[in-house]
Amino acid sequence: MTQKIKLTEKQYLVTFVFVTSLFMLWGIAHSMSDVLNKHFQNVLNVSKSQSGLIQLSVFGAYAVMSIPAGIFMKKFGYKNGVLFGLSLFAIGTFLFVPAANATSFTMFRLALFILGCGMATLETVAHPFVASLGNQQTSDQRINFSQSFNAVGTIIGPAIGSYFLLSGNAEHSNDLDSVKTLYTAIGSVIACIAIAFSFVKVPAFTDAHEILEDDVKNPSFNTSEKTLWQNRHFVWAVIAQFFNVGAQAGTWSYFINYGHEVMGFTDATAGNYMIIFMAMMALGRFVGTYLMKFIQPNILLSFFSLGSIISCLIVAQAWGWTSYIALMFINFFFSIIFPTIFSLGLKSLGKHTQQASSFISMGVVGGAFFPLLMGLVANQNVAHAYYLPILCYVIIFLFAFKMYKVK
Repeated sequence: MTQKIKLTEKQYLVTFVFVTSLFMLWGIAHSMSDVLNKHFQNVLNVSKSQSGLIQLSVFGAYAVMSIPAGIFMKKFGYKNGVLFGLSLFAIGTFLFVPAANATSFTMFRLALFILGCGMATLETVAHPFVASLGNQQTSDQRINFSQSFNAVGTIIGPAIGSYFLLSGNAEHSNDLDSVKTLYTAIGSVIACIAIAFSFVKVPAFTDAHEILEDDVKNPSFNTSEKTLWQNRHFVWAVIAQFFNVGAQAGTWSYFINYGHEVMGFTDATAGNYMIIFMAMMALGRFVGTYLMKFIQPNILLSFFSLGSIISCLIVAQAWGWTSYIALMFINFFFSIIFPTIFSLGLKSLGKHTQQASSFISMGVVGGAFFPLLMGLVANQNVAHAYYLPILCYVIIFLFAFKMYKVK
C-alpha cells in the first residue's frame, strides 16, 4: 500500500462518516443478539441449541435479502439502498414490542429476521459504497477502517445488553419488559439516523473497482470479458466469507456460556467480559488497518487466520484462564478477516462489483448454521464446540494464501 494516496477525499468526508456509522449500528445489533441467546435461555427456557435459532433468524435473512438488496442498490443507488436498509432495521426492532407482549420466541425470531434483512441490505450497500469513496488502492484500508467502528459497536452491544438483560440489579432483568424498552430505544435512534442521512447530498464519484492497470500488466490476467462467476477470486471470497461468519457467529454465541460453565462466572460477569472480548476485535481492526500500510492484505489475512486456528485449539482444552485469554484473542484475529475477504473479493470486477457485493454479503448466511452445530456440541461440552471453527479458518487461510489472486 502506498502512503501517498489518501484514505478518502475531502468531498467524500461527510458521506464517509455517515456510512461508517452504519457499520457501528449493525455491530451493536449483532453482538446484542448474542446476549439475547443467554437471556432467552433464562426467560423463555430454551436450550443452547434452540437459542442458536436466533442466529439462524438473523443470518438466514442474509440468504434471502442480499441479492434483492444488490438489485435495489443497482437500480436506485447507494443512498436509497442505505435508507431502505435502515427502514427495515428500524421496523425489526419495533416488532420486539408485540413479540415481548406475546412472550413468543417465534415472534422474536420473526422480528430478528426482519432486522436481519435490514442489516443484510446495509452490508450489501455499505461495503462497495465505502470502497468507492476514494482510490481502489486504499479500498482495503478504507473498508477495514469503517469495520473498526463495527467493532466499536460490538463493544457497545454487550455493554448495553448485559446491563439491561443479564444484570441481577437491573429492573426487569428476569422478564421481557427490558427487551421491549431496549429495542424501542434502538429503533428510535435508527429512525433518526435515517432521517438525517436523507438530507445528506452524496457527491458524484467514480467507481473505485475498475480494472487496475497493474492487473492488466499481469500476464495471468485475462482481459477478455468474463462473467462474474468466472472470477475465481470472487468465488473463493464468497466461500471464505461463508465459513468466516459461521466461525464468528458460533464463537460469539457461546462466549457467555463458556464463561459461565468453564470459568464459573455469573451470567452478568460473563457478559461484562464480553465487552473486553469485543474490544479485542476493535483493537485488532485498528492495528490491522495500520499494518496494511506496510503489509499486503492477503499476507496479513494469512497470519490472522493462523492465529485463530491456534487460539481455537487452546480454547477447546478448557485450561482455565489460559484458554479464556485465547478465547479473547480469537476475536483479535477475527478482526480484519471479514472486511479483508470482502475487499479482496471485489477487486477488479468493474461493472460486476455491486452484484458481487450481494453474493459476498450472502455468504454471511454461514452464521445461520454454525451456531446450531456448535450448540449441539455445547449441550455436552461448550469447550469442545470450539474445535469446529478450525475448519473455517483453514479455508480462510487457503483463500488468503493463494485463491485471492485476480486471474
